[in-house]
Amino acid sequence: MEMLVWAFLGGIVGALLMDVTEAYAAKRGIYSGVSVALIGRWFIGLLHGKVLHQNIHDTKSLQHEVGVGWAFHFLIGGGGVALIYPMLLVVLGCPLRGNHIPGGIVFGLATSMLPWFILLPSFGWGMFGRRGPQGSNPVLASTLSHIPYGFGVGAVITLGSYISH
Repeated sequence: MEMLVWAFLGGIVGALLMDVTEAYAAKRGIYSGVSVALIGRWFIGLLHGKVLHQNIHDTKSLQHEVGVGWAFHFLIGGGGVALIYPMLLVVLGCPLRGNHIPGGIVFGLATSMLPWFILLPSFGWGMFGRRGPQGSNPVLASTLSHIPYGFGVGAVITLGSYISH
């Protein structure tokens, strides 16, 4: 059970590292086209039964979409997704104690597929975001940002495994 708490906290740390990386990459012209407002708009739409958008930019802005977007990003996208990592360890029979940074990074890279196959198509941008905003590079941007996400997950779980035992 403690491992799940550490994983959730690691996901939040990882989401923060992801944001820092995305901001740095965007200053160098590498961006996904996704904003926290669009994530909030999409999630609020999900709550009202709207899964797919023709183009989420054409969907009317919603009240509180930025706040909802931040909450979704950290609590579900960050912490919630990170819970998959320790569950995979258990299923695969891997040790729960030890250095999880390399495994976390691999996990982070694997989570790059979530925007490619779920978020971006739901925005109406197609798989891999190929119909996203002009000049965006969602495949590269999400790959780069998910590496530090995975690092955060692995580092916090590693720290937690030593603190707990």
